[in-house]
Amino acid sequence: MPEDDDGMTQQPVGGGRAAGSRLDRWVDTYALRTSGMTASEIRALFAVASRPEVVSLAGGMPYLSALPLDVVAESLARLVAERGAVALQYGSGQGDPGLRAKIIDVMAPQQVDAHPDDVVVTTGSQQALDLVTRIFVDPGDVVIAEAPSYVGALGVFRAYQAEVVHVPLDDDGLVPEALEAALQSLRAQGRRVKLLYTVPNHHNPAGVTLSAERRPRIVEIARRYGVLVLEDDPYGLLGFDADPLPSLHSHDPEGVVYLGSFSKTFAPGFRVGWAVAPHAVREKLVLASESAILCPSAFSQLAVATYLEDHDWKHQVGVFRDLYRERADATLGALADLVPSARWTTPRGGFYVWVTLPPGVNAKAMLPRAVTARVAYVPGTAFFADGQGRRSLRLSYCYPTSERIREGVRRLASVIEAENELLATFGPGGLRAAGTHRGHGVASPGPDLS
Repeated sequence: MPEDDDGMTQQPVGGGRAAGSRLDRWVDTYALRTSGMTASEIRALFAVASRPEVVSLAGGMPYLSALPLDVVAESLARLVAERGAVALQYGSGQGDPGLRAKIIDVMAPQQVDAHPDDVVVTTGSQQALDLVTRIFVDPGDVVIAEAPSYVGALGVFRAYQAEVVHVPLDDDGLVPEALEAALQSLRAQGRRVKLLYTVPNHHNPAGVTLSAERRPRIVEIARRYGVLVLEDDPYGLLGFDADPLPSLHSHDPEGVVYLGSFSKTFAPGFRVGWAVAPHAVREKLVLASESAILCPSAFSQLAVATYLEDHDWKHQVGVFRDLYRERADATLGALADLVPSARWTTPRGGFYVWVTLPPGVNAKAMLPRAVTARVAYVPGTAFFADGQGRRSLRLSYCYPTSERIREGVRRLASVIEAENELLATFGPGGLRAAGTHRGHGVASPGPDLS
């Protein structure tokens, strides 16, 4: 048999497809859509970021130590003792009716007006993302997503061979004029746009919130162009100083699928999320879910329902809000003191700050040096489908203490300073005269700016 440059024996295959290798005997039989499946840049960081000497400002892990874990333990023990035969059994493909009724109460602050029958319980909101994409998107269809956008959603869209077109954000969220211009252009090109994916509240990764004034405009534009809105809202209850704004769903229940999750307001380990959808869409979501998992975990659903019933969950959300507000303030204060040459967003809730570095600094190329300095972040390129974001990075403040956050930013500042010095000496030379100005806009630079 002929060998390639690595000494791998190549097996002849039919149909003109690429030859296999000893590393993977099935390389020629995978579905074509697997070519778009790549490892998340965040997941690749976990092994390093979990080391105790590294200050991780990377992963969006809620601070579970703030939960009353003794109360949770007692509730779980009672659940098994009293309802174990139900909790450990198969359940409904749509989800437990009791939990679905409680989810209606959880969504009330966002003004999601729905009936329990409109709710489909999923294995985290990530599965809901997958199900909606599965039932709507054919290969080559377009999904509109913010720039930047949630990396987990981009992975789903890529897996279903969608083409992602980004629309910019600013401090008030998705820009309506840019959305309409993108839809006009795509229509003129004859391209099919199926979904508008948005995280309107305390955006992941940008940290901004879609303004109240823009919300009905965004929904109206999507309605006019016949595009379903996929509203992803895991952080809506975690605003620092104000009640949640009305959801996009409240402006057009028939044109918006609303996604929620207990991962940020309770615990991600239970993997309980949900979708609220128009009747016909809901039926297809249930069928798609049943074909994938038969039914969501009855134990997890009843555990969450028991927690909501037995514990003052609204007070607990308030505890989380206060905790994350303090840590966000620590992050912003450390950036102002230690990294004045950068720009960043000012979150009003949620977990994240989006940082834009000085011209010429590549956040992805800098990451190995940052890890060596014992600090981790997520480079901005993870949040784009088209190569943008090389000057940007996401900092997560939800998990470390305020003291650890400041130390992490101090380490990050030293790495950025070293990068600036290297660029001033060997690079394009644009940083020697750079001032130390601050700003708070979301930057989504193209490759020519990094």
